[in-house]
Amino acid sequence: MNEVLELLGIATESTHDWRSIVSRQRCPYLTTKCTKLRKSEPEIAIGTCSVSYGRNPRRRILICPIRFLERHQIFLDCIHLLSLHEPGNELHIVPEVAVPGGKVDYVLTSVRHGVVKDFVGIELQTLDTTGSVWPARQRFLLSENVIDEDDLVDADHSKRYGINWKMTAKTILIQLHHKIQTFEAISKRLVLIVQDHLLSYLESNFVFQHVRNARTGDAMQFHAYEIAESQGDFRINLSSRLSTDAEGLAKCLGLKAEAKIALSELTEQIEQRISTNTLLKI
Repeated sequence: MNEVLELLGIATESTHDWRSIVSRQRCPYLTTKCTKLRKSEPEIAIGTCSVSYGRNPRRRILICPIRFLERHQIFLDCIHLLSLHEPGNELHIVPEVAVPGGKVDYVLTSVRHGVVKDFVGIELQTLDTTGSVWPARQRFLLSENVIDEDDLVDADHSKRYGINWKMTAKTILIQLHHKIQTFEAISKRLVLIVQDHLLSYLESNFVFQHVRNARTGDAMQFHAYEIAESQGDFRINLSSRLSTDAEGLAKCLGLKAEAKIALSELTEQIEQRISTNTLLKI
């Protein structure tokens, strides 16, 4: 049965004061209000991080990319790609940096005296659902006596969601294809952060035979994370790394790419965004 496994960063199997948690609507990874809002009621945060799917109730599927920010582990796992980073440099996490083809979710940057010495682009991708997860969320809150039957009237609580594997996978590969030549042209790395289930789908349904075990010299890096139980909650752990170059990524889709940007333009944009708020804190 498809159910919500994590709500507002907390495992639904654990015992908590759910009425208070839902009332605060706080995302523990952003340390602010959850940004996943209900369209019809934008004052209400949906708060769903991961769900079960399929016949195996222990198959956990991440549906919120912010969930990857746990412990800042994904950024720590990219430090080795900063080939020009040196002891004494500061590490900054700059969100939403514009490049040809769109924006990069985050840029992990090595900075010395306010000057960018090196950087790595980081994209987060979780799986999208078909249908709303709201009914499953409401069923859980009903079971915890947070809401009553009347609150289920506006949401058909019998409905079930699905996982949009194909569209999610194709969309992220096309987006990466539009950006990777920029990074390769300036000898920088672009990292896609995904769950292990999504990487397995990519390997099975696209041309991935040439995508090899990770090499730091490749522009395109894939970091896959598994979701493991840890003291009653869930924890992300790096499970595998793969890599390829721009030509190899194009081969996955049978396409060609051409977008490029000057290194000086990109570093200038990053330097303008650096502040005490972007400093990586561990």
